[in-house]
Amino acid sequence: MASTYDTEEQRIIDRIKCIAFREARDAGATFINRQWVSEKVHRSVRFVTDWWGKSYDQCVADYSRAGPKLKLSPASQDIIRKASGQQRKSCSVVAKEIAQKQREYVTRRTINNYRHREGLKPFHVIPKPLKSETHISNRLWLCDWLKDWTEEDFLHLAPSDEFYVWVVRRPNYQNDRIWAKSVDDIEEDERYREMVKNQPCIEIFEIFTAKRLHWVVKDKGESWTGQYFRDIILTERVFPFLKNEENVIDPDEVIFINDKAPCMRAY
Repeated sequence: MASTYDTEEQRIIDRIKCIAFREARDAGATFINRQWVSEKVHRSVRFVTDWWGKSYDQCVADYSRAGPKLKLSPASQDIIRKASGQQRKSCSVVAKEIAQKQREYVTRRTINNYRHREGLKPFHVIPKPLKSETHISNRLWLCDWLKDWTEEDFLHLAPSDEFYVWVVRRPNYQNDRIWAKSVDDIEEDERYREMVKNQPCIEIFEIFTAKRLHWVVKDKGESWTGQYFRDIILTERVFPFLKNEENVIDPDEVIFINDKAPCMRAY
């Protein structure tokens, strides 16, 4: 397992960890077992079994000449390090790259263990933050406006917003994984995925009250303009919904709020 690339110093540390975990188990940490320790130290269960019953003095013996030889050559290790901080460099992909360039056969598990030993962690591509100073200011205003509300006041609130369902197939989550020691090691171009221009999507308007959820799908071919929102969404869908006693607690007290727009009453 981990013995394919580690050092004698690291093996001594892992032996000590095995013994320490066993002592913790004997002291009452009943959740600790061989498999649990194996995952923590990135060693085989056999390694844990061989060492956790021994004394600390036995950990410092030189076993560097024992066990299997190093599988990852310096060139292969260099390939793994160069693949760090890049997208589409999974353990399987790097294993194939090593086989093509170095004519060496290594498993993805070996590469995964090596990356963990080097302190690398898997990150996923994340979208750029959308909250500007204006967004933050609007949210703070809303919190200040609602801070003195009672539970009964909130029962009359009818929040709404629009959201989009993109029809482009979701990217492969594994291919989005990037191995790096920290987010700062990932290049700006790799860290953020840009949206495809003019990507087709389904636009949906949603409003909910204490009684019911209501949503409207935008008509095909229509643009989400101010006039469309006023004439179709508000006039034909939202106001009739809020005036119906089956949907709200009190039609005369309901307060409608849409996204960042000021609150309004549905007269």
